[in-house]
Amino acid sequence: MRPTVLCFSGLDPSGGAGLQADIEAIGQSGAHAAIACTALTIQNSQQVFGFEATSKELLMAQANAVVGDLPIKCVKSGMLGTTDNIAALAEFLREHPEYLYVLDPVLVANSGGSLGNQKTLVKAFVELIPLATVLTPNTVELRALTGIEDIDQATEKLFEMGAKAILVKGGHEDTPDYIRNALYIDGKLVSETRCPRLEGEYHGSGCSLASFIAGRLAQGDDLKQAVNHAETWLFGVLKKAETPVPNGQKIPKRF
Repeated sequence: MRPTVLCFSGLDPSGGAGLQADIEAIGQSGAHAAIACTALTIQNSQQVFGFEATSKELLMAQANAVVGDLPIKCVKSGMLGTTDNIAALAEFLREHPEYLYVLDPVLVANSGGSLGNQKTLVKAFVELIPLATVLTPNTVELRALTGIEDIDQATEKLFEMGAKAILVKGGHEDTPDYIRNALYIDGKLVSETRCPRLEGEYHGSGCSLASFIAGRLAQGDDLKQAVNHAETWLFGVLKKAETPVPNGQKIPKRF
């Protein structure tokens, strides 16, 4: 069987982000996706209206049900929703040090809707950071996690907090013509990519990128290769993205 990525993520009814984005991106990477659902959200492609988090007991029951059943090589997390769920995932990862782990520190949706209490989640994420093979924050999340405005200093701070590798995504920065992503491993910049900035906003681009990276890691790519494959793939699916409503956020066409 294909290597499996176990995703801890929330249900997005629009299908643009969350666990559906994870499933589609991991499938396109060539791996198999298993899901431990962290929350049921009330949202469409444009806005988050609310959510109800899964209890930590139900969350871990889902994860443990597939551990002995599927060839899990990597774990990916997106929306976790509560500090209890973050603590439960940290315990799970410590019990399975053999798993690679992609941490996408989701705090808010691209539309700006809250996916948990940001202040309490930020404090809880400290426990997950040293357990991750790579973190994939955008610059908004990077600043929130560290409390530092300067991107270079904030990245340094994450390494001081125990990070092993960080992919800093620059889509929220004021660079009108391009987006700069930077991959750091053990505190050093190892690769930098600039791609043309496409028009509009995209729903689920971050989930898709992190999940594709996880899928490639599960299949044996090294981190630099996995990120390169994921960035190339993501740019292609964003170029073909579909627009549900005029002037609204676009949904990546992952197939």
